[in-house]
Amino acid sequence: MTNTTHHAECTAATLYVAVELATKEWGLTCSSGPGSARVRVRVAPGDQPALVQALEAVKQRLGVPRAAPVRSCHEAGREGFWPHRLLTRLGVTNLGVDSSSIEVPRRARRAKTDRVDGEKLLRLLVRYWSGEHDCWHVVQVPAPAVEDARHASRSVTTLQQERTRYRNRIHSLLALHGVAKLRLDERLPERLRGARDWAGEPLGEGLQARVLETWRVLQAVERERRARGRAERARVKTATTPTDAIAQQLTRLAGVAARAATILADELFTRALRNRRQVGALTGLVSAPYQSGDTRYDQGLTRSGLPAIRRLAVQLAWGGLRYQPLSALSQWYRRRFGASSAGQRRLGIVALARRLMIALWRYVSTGLVPEGARLKA
Repeated sequence: MTNTTHHAECTAATLYVAVELATKEWGLTCSSGPGSARVRVRVAPGDQPALVQALEAVKQRLGVPRAAPVRSCHEAGREGFWPHRLLTRLGVTNLGVDSSSIEVPRRARRAKTDRVDGEKLLRLLVRYWSGEHDCWHVVQVPAPAVEDARHASRSVTTLQQERTRYRNRIHSLLALHGVAKLRLDERLPERLRGARDWAGEPLGEGLQARVLETWRVLQAVERERRARGRAERARVKTATTPTDAIAQQLTRLAGVAARAATILADELFTRALRNRRQVGALTGLVSAPYQSGDTRYDQGLTRSGLPAIRRLAVQLAWGGLRYQPLSALSQWYRRRFGASSAGQRRLGIVALARRLMIALWRYVSTGLVPEGARLKA
């Protein structure tokens, strides 16, 4: 029934457009269906009047009625979601596609041009609307409010990374001259003047100036990071939005702090996840089996999805062994990997992290507390 419906929709009068996004111009490869002529036009990025005019001209050239629907696609990338929202505003049914899911030839050397890419996208678009929905992966576009709310959490993550970056730079500069690590607090200028290099000589003025310059930037990052952290904890405590309510619910579990709960709520649990397989795929904590004839082995993790969630899941799994020792997940890990080698325990923690993410997804979606988990007072 579904395939028949999609086939009827595909053969109806429709304009299919594959959009190649670029910094200077957008390339549109257009067609009215399988086997029909191709029309290629170029417009300036985001130029709405030019897009409308180009689509009308292409419809007239291909003999498509002016009232016919327009279905387009583009590769999701650096531009984010605004091209999708722009095309949707113009009445176009658009699909943002994961570029890594697009099938390509397996030859060592293959032709790659804008013309070839446009033709490929157009053929896959027609196949998709013919009912072959597994020919690629369509990216889910969040609501503008949900996307905007993620910036607060991502800002804290960026500040933490910058903090580590500047601290490591200072320690590396000192290590170049044989100086032991100095405490990076308000008294660093005083400690720097009294520090000695490998030969017992005072540090050069150029080195001290560069270290102090980096230290001042580090202090600014630290102040902003602390302020953002306080605001994040206050937001989780008040829970004025649905996303903050999910984060607040996660913080009721022992071993889950406001930072981890906010990342999970913003990046994982606000998406329309329907089953545990989607949770595992989005975290990248699933294996990639290889089966060909009698040859069967595991290629390791797919490492797809969100790297930040994957790292956090492993950290929460290690923390769960400490703060949730009586939970069913912790007991399963100790029975399975407790007596194994260090390498096997590291492999087991990945399996535990996947199970933990699925358990937390069920907890926030249905309210089912993980078996044996301890809640905070």
